[in-house]
Amino acid sequence: MINVQVRGESGTIEARAKHGVVWGPELAGLDQSVFPMLGHLLPYADTVFNHRQVSTLLEEMPRLPPGVLTDEFARELVELCQMVLGGQHLYLWFLGD
Repeated sequence: MINVQVRGESGTIEARAKHGVVWGPELAGLDQSVFPMLGHLLPYADTVFNHRQVSTLLEEMPRLPPGVLTDEFARELVELCQMVLGGQHLYLWFLGD
């Protein structure tokens, strides 16, 4: 399971998703050239997106194949992305196991 948080530049947790994204064949099989943000996640490592990367993530989400994200997680992810875009010095963290 990969969990998601919004953190400030000092590492403080500002918000977190209630749901995570399951590392499975749907996520692992994403073409990194087509899905540069989610296609580069790893199940065992943390990944941090800045303001510009969050914008790219929001652009790629509607194109994701079915089954990559649950509807609940996708809604939460959009909310967290909007929080990053609306704030200052905020980052979207994907936390691997």
